[in-house]
Amino acid sequence: MTKKVTKDNVSRETDVASTEAASGPKDASRRSFLSKGALAGGVAAASGFAAPAVLAQSPIVMRMQTSWPSSDIWMDFAQEFVDRVQDMSNGRIEVDLLPAGAVVGAFQVMDGVHDGVIDCAHSVPVYWYGKHKAASFFGTGPVFGGSATTMLSWFYQGGGAEFYRELTQDILGMNVIGFMGFPMFAQPFGWFKEEVNTVEDIEGFRYRTVGLAADLLQEMGMSVAQLPGGEIVPAMERGVIDAFEFNNPSSDLRFGSPDVAKNYYLSSYHQASESFEFIFNKDFYEDLDPDLQAILKHAVEAASTSNTASAMDNYSADLQKIQEEHGVTVHRTSEEILAAQLEAWDVLIERLEEEDDLNKRIMDSQREWVERVSYYELMNAPDYALAYEHFFPGKLAL
Repeated sequence: MTKKVTKDNVSRETDVASTEAASGPKDASRRSFLSKGALAGGVAAASGFAAPAVLAQSPIVMRMQTSWPSSDIWMDFAQEFVDRVQDMSNGRIEVDLLPAGAVVGAFQVMDGVHDGVIDCAHSVPVYWYGKHKAASFFGTGPVFGGSATTMLSWFYQGGGAEFYRELTQDILGMNVIGFMGFPMFAQPFGWFKEEVNTVEDIEGFRYRTVGLAADLLQEMGMSVAQLPGGEIVPAMERGVIDAFEFNNPSSDLRFGSPDVAKNYYLSSYHQASESFEFIFNKDFYEDLDPDLQAILKHAVEAASTSNTASAMDNYSADLQKIQEEHGVTVHRTSEEILAAQLEAWDVLIERLEEEDDLNKRIMDSQREWVERVSYYELMNAPDYALAYEHFFPGKLAL
């Protein structure tokens, strides 16, 4: 079953993101065709001249497109996955890493993988949530009090992976296999030209976000445009939007965000937990030898660790640059706005549960997981802010 976004104030990019893949008979995947062709050629050669040994060792070239501009730090993160796949496969898999738009649009990678025009993609589930809003539960869903690490753990240990398979394969009929990696830090509320401290301050703003965060902030009185990362700052420059968020200080700095706004608000519940989505064409993946399948799967886990370390280094350093070199004032989002976000989630959760049984089943599973796991996490965690203030007095402005 397919859900379609119909709200007038969601931009045309939402409609692009929700374009359904062709439903007709699907040709054999590009990789299957090439593999079978190579095998047939080898047999033919064996009947005449012996094929050179190097042909049997030719690497599989996996075409992987991201949803990110070539300049974004997330291309660096995708490269960490690529490096691990190529190293662990000892060259049996070579990855052709491509930026957004190289083959398909940033919001079209799910369809591109399904159709076999690319073998895999590096993206986030919210970019195809127009097909079914449950996609956002694997990225920008209700937080319930759990962090991105909590929710990534739910995917692998709490039943999330089976819900993802049910949604993509059974309900939407997508010819894909997907894994999640890199538990992202809570996303900033974003970039504003003036200070915003109350809900009244943001009412009527034309604001960029994606996924269920769009529904959430519309509930709070904003008008929302869903744009790929590379289009955000130009839209701000043209006055198409008044404020925006993307994800992190490094991407924001590379996009040129400090050139269009000077107030940067950290901490928010609109996208408090998200992970990268690694999508593989099902035919391509299942045609691989079992050890190569395992390498792709476990390289996601390995890259998840390396991405976290890279993010901690780069995001913190770039936040300093944003403040010290670009004259941006960094704020924490006000308690009033955060409380209003949670109240808006209450409304949205009830609506989503009524709309679709899958929505309800997924959120029930997530609530049960968070109630148990986050109880341990929160009860066990010391007050890190207290310790930080002890050793670096006066730096925090909480």
